[in-house]
Amino acid sequence: MADQSLLSAAVLGIVEGLTEFIPVSSTGHLLLLGHFIGFESAGKTFEVVIQLGAVLAVLSVYSAKLWQVFSTARSDPKSFRFIVAVALAFFPAVVVGVLAHDFIKRVLFETPMLIAINLLWGGVVLLWVDRMRLTPRYEDATDVPLGVALKIGLFQCLAMIPGVSRSGSTIVGGLLLGVGKRGAAEFSFFLSMPTMGAAFAYDLWKSRHMLDSGAMTEIAVGFVLALISAVLVVKWLLGYVSRHGYALFGWWRIIVGGMALTALLLGF
Repeated sequence: MADQSLLSAAVLGIVEGLTEFIPVSSTGHLLLLGHFIGFESAGKTFEVVIQLGAVLAVLSVYSAKLWQVFSTARSDPKSFRFIVAVALAFFPAVVVGVLAHDFIKRVLFETPMLIAINLLWGGVVLLWVDRMRLTPRYEDATDVPLGVALKIGLFQCLAMIPGVSRSGSTIVGGLLLGVGKRGAAEFSFFLSMPTMGAAFAYDLWKSRHMLDSGAMTEIAVGFVLALISAVLVVKWLLGYVSRHGYALFGWWRIIVGGMALTALLLGF
């Protein structure tokens, strides 16, 4: 039984890393897959905490750029403004996350039908936005104005509903607000670091009394595999969306959401 749980944790960790930074909802995939394979984590903490592995993937890929931004923040207004922009975009998620944490974990995370429906309509929205003839005003993530950054942060709050997708909501928000396809994805990467780091710390603290050695082992396995697989996705994604856009991910959401919804309606 323990081996089966660790195997499930490994599979879910790989899925987390592969889906965290593409706009398909990693949490939605984890919760639906966990439902169908019978994986139950204490307080649904596993599904949140292993996301830190994906955050470390961004840190490893963007370490040089992060160092450049923070080391020049005092002398370069553009670097300082970018740090403030990410902080502003992060702020709405803090407020909503703290106020709605228990409702999200106890109700929304436990509703597979809602997750499948969100995957479906989110895929339609992604296809619609990808086909719009939008004229980008901000090609680079560091060019995003403070007001636009705050609005992207409000879009991110939609991802508190599992199945919506954190990266999907921020990327769609960025595209609609005039950020280019590559810049929107990159800004979403940087915003993921404080957002998911805070979610990791807060959820781990709230659920600390429910975690035994078995749960911590599952988290460790999922964490490591999420890190490895996320590194591959981060390196690949920016080049792909620059050339092809987001239609592939819209269709993926529709297919996965449709299959999950059908299975749930059939009683699985």
